[in-house]
Amino acid sequence: MTAATNLGLPDTDSKQIKRDDDGLIKGLDYVFNEDGLIDWRKMVKKEFLVANRDRTNESDVTKLEDNKLLILLGGIKELAQIRGYTNVQYSVQTPSSDYVVATCSITWIPNFETEGREVTFSAIGDASPDNTKSFARFFLGPIAENRAFVRCVRNFLKINIVGQDEIGESKLVASESNKKENLTDPCSILEALMTKKGVSFEKIKEKLVKEEVKNAADFNYLNQIPRLKIFELIERLKKAKAKA
Repeated sequence: MTAATNLGLPDTDSKQIKRDDDGLIKGLDYVFNEDGLIDWRKMVKKEFLVANRDRTNESDVTKLEDNKLLILLGGIKELAQIRGYTNVQYSVQTPSSDYVVATCSITWIPNFETEGREVTFSAIGDASPDNTKSFARFFLGPIAENRAFVRCVRNFLKINIVGQDEIGESKLVASESNKKENLTDPCSILEALMTKKGVSFEKIKEKLVKEEVKNAADFNYLNQIPRLKIFELIERLKKAKAKA
């Protein structure tokens, strides 16, 4: 099924956003890279950043590297509004009663970064009881949609900080006593096999980079790996010998 929505576009009755010929909001201070393109990572306000508790005990976000931070949904919505878009479209599928997959497609307005062309960009988000937290397990559809939206915005704007809505219940590397193989979640199956075979996430990531999997260098979590690739890795590990 499909659904369209409007996330954060300005109310034209109260305030009219005006843009220049480059597609940039007039009066807004942008941060640029050395190549002249916008550094969207640095456009994220501090109040929309929190520490990733799976990776650090530090609370001061100014002391943390990007791989130890999370972006709140409000920050992603603000970035989308600043960049500018005309439509957000969702396609939602439920392969099983406890598994939802959502595809988010955003049509971005033209700006100098896209050479004055309108661009539509898509990303996928999924949700199940095994990769959601507490009460979120009862709202798999909205969670999957939020994750797809966050990933679509992040990937299009080339932001490598994971969104808070993307992370699940457990850490990437949990204690052995808390780990279990889940027969319905490919990520859990892969993680269990990695532990059994003595294969680290870094080794998996290195392999994906060598195989030129798209955006592999930016992966920080198993659930960022394309689902088809996860199934392929599962089969490889099943045939691999465990490290001594």
